Amino acid sequence: MSFLPTSDRVGDKPLATIVDSGVVAVLRGVDRESVAPVAKALVAGGVLGIEITADDPGAAEKVSRLRAELAETDAVIGAGTVLDAATASAVVDAGASFVVTPHTAPEVVRTCNRRDVLSMCGVLTPTEAVTAIEAGADVLKVFPASSVGPGHLSALAGPLGDVNLIPTGGVTLQNTAAYIDAGACAIGVGGDLVDGDAIESGDFDMLERRAEKFVDEVADARGK
Repeated sequence: MSFLPTSDRVGDKPLATIVDSGVVAVLRGVDRESVAPVAKALVAGGVLGIEITADDPGAAEKVSRLRAELAETDAVIGAGTVLDAATASAVVDAGASFVVTPHTAPEVVRTCNRRDVLSMCGVLTPTEAVTAIEAGADVLKVFPASSVGPGHLSALAGPLGDVNLIPTGGVTLQNTAAYIDAGACAIGVGGDLVDGDAIESGDFDMLERRAEKFVDEVADARGK
């Protein structure tokens, strides 16, 4: 199965980086003071997709800050939980290289396409997947993945052909390999990677080690 698109859109470059790393870290509720050291620890561990949720206070500011703080790395900074086209435009203006929706939102996808920004559109059913594809989505974010499990990815990919699937919601270190085996081009991970206790205690080395474990798990699964 081929994961990368064949066009030359600007949005393809962040996708290639995310697929190579294999992991998108979802930073939800990380405060302004911690967001940069958290992101730097994750990137040091090999996680190159960093997603700031748009419903966080100061989300656009966080995106802009991380773009500057991580400019010398290969990290790709994006925004998630984007519900509408206006929010999509706002985070893109702030420097987001990818935009993620939790639902099937053709208007957000079209906004991203006009701005040459990678779009990850939330889907769960075949109908939603086709709607997202027809709107021009680059990636199908299978969400919430925990509700359907890895086998659902294989079932979606069967009739749809070469599609980029990123399961998010309930993805853990323990089930990462199963999702990769089922056809995921990468995984989206929140709490099992971005550990709240480690952040609160300032244990950024622990976050780096956790990131390394996820990246290694993806690489091992791909090598089987």
